[in-house]
Amino acid sequence: MAPVASGRVRRRVRSSRRPDARGRSAEDWWWDRLAPRGSGYHLLQADSMLLVLPDLEPPRARAHRRAPRRAPRSLARGPTAVAKPRTKPRPEPSLDQGLDSGWGDRIPLEVLVHIFGLLVAAHGPMPFLGRAARVCRLWHEATSHPSLWHTVTLSPPLVGRAAKGNLKGEKKLLACLEWLIPNRFSQLQRLTLIHWKSQVHSVLELVSKFCPRLTFLKLSDCHSVTSETLVMLAKACCQLHSLDLHHSMVESTAVVSFLEEAGSRMRKLWLTYSSQTTAILGALLGNCCPQLQVLQVSTGVNCNSTPLQLPVEALQRGCPRLQPCGRGVPQGPGFPSLEELCLAGSTCNFVSNEVLGRLLHGSPKLRLLDLRGCARITPTGLCHLPCQELEQLYLGLYGISDGLTLAKNGSPLLTQKWYHTLRELDFSGQGFSEKDLEQALAVFSGTSGGVHPALCSLNLRGTRVTPSTVSSVISSCPGLLYLNLESCRCLPRGLKRAYRGPEEVQWCLEQLLTSLPSSRDST
Repeated sequence: MAPVASGRVRRRVRSSRRPDARGRSAEDWWWDRLAPRGSGYHLLQADSMLLVLPDLEPPRARAHRRAPRRAPRSLARGPTAVAKPRTKPRPEPSLDQGLDSGWGDRIPLEVLVHIFGLLVAAHGPMPFLGRAARVCRLWHEATSHPSLWHTVTLSPPLVGRAAKGNLKGEKKLLACLEWLIPNRFSQLQRLTLIHWKSQVHSVLELVSKFCPRLTFLKLSDCHSVTSETLVMLAKACCQLHSLDLHHSMVESTAVVSFLEEAGSRMRKLWLTYSSQTTAILGALLGNCCPQLQVLQVSTGVNCNSTPLQLPVEALQRGCPRLQPCGRGVPQGPGFPSLEELCLAGSTCNFVSNEVLGRLLHGSPKLRLLDLRGCARITPTGLCHLPCQELEQLYLGLYGISDGLTLAKNGSPLLTQKWYHTLRELDFSGQGFSEKDLEQALAVFSGTSGGVHPALCSLNLRGTRVTPSTVSSVISSCPGLLYLNLESCRCLPRGLKRAYRGPEEVQWCLEQLLTSLPSSRDST
């Protein structure tokens, strides 16, 4: 059945021919099979889909609901005026009467579960599954499938503006969860609780009883999390290996008790830096989490005045498989399995070439290096790193003071070292000269053997890059999908913006080639 060309949904007009008439089209035959006459359903046809929707009431019932025309006043008041009896509307057909209900009874349950799974993956199970369960018996059976409840985010509704209103919202949602968790969450693996103030223990108590397959727990902006709560969860959920406590009020004793119980299987841990972080790090240094691979300590929005002192050597011994986003001090055994390192900050920090070398001297498998805001890092220090296949390098400087002395040259050292593997490169805000950037980006056009560079994202915001250099790198990198040329003083006006997608990047190339003979406009 060919879709409609326009995006408007139209209702199918049935053919006036009888079902047994000759010349009946295959389209009419399928149409009657999907929504037979008298089934209480009608069809709507759109661009790439066919919708089978239930009629709220039969057409005849709707016709009889119209108000009858008034008789002339002289006749209505006369003694011989007789009111026309109303026809009793035909009752609406229901599934319980044994009628053909159309597509609702024909679509396989597995197909419906798969469709719901696509929606759940995009928008989460709630509130969609709860609403879909009220459509019909088939949808109710599909929404109860445990595979649709692997990942759940629970945030209490906000009832009123006062704090008491939020407590009412928590109690309201908790009443629903008392039925939902035992009946739907048997295969729950990832759970996120957001903005829970007083009922965290009650929710996690239900989870510990009915969710033995839980592997990941995130508590965001949650309060009243006690040691008893976390230990209870660690004992009941033997597969739990990841805990995210970003921006939650959790006592260090509760976290330490949890790590003592579940530390042997912990792989990922997210914390917010505070005065109690030292106690948690002490537990990690005591080899309570030998399988830990990811440790992230965030400073939050308000940075603390006291920097985090991270004993890297002791941490390497206590967590040999760790892949941290930390800051190094003395040189130790290194992180041979490290693939990603993020030391980015909003302001100039103390990370230097020496600190970076101590952290990465034993990390040949590094793929991502994020040093945004680290103004003390120079290309000379980066080119001595042992990693040979770096794919993502971020050196952007955002919010850095104009009085800070920046390196004027050295960018070719970076592109010559990693041009064959670099997919994303960020030079935003760097002080490299025009000639230096020209030499650095010219490396991507020097590939041989018909092999194109892997570069797909390039950020040159606020640099001294010239039009000829930009046009050259666009021509040499056909896979370039993102190009940021904002605030580039050497480029013509009208081209200083970000380009997303191959069409916009190619348009930029055409404009640059057109403007190359002309003189550059001043900013």
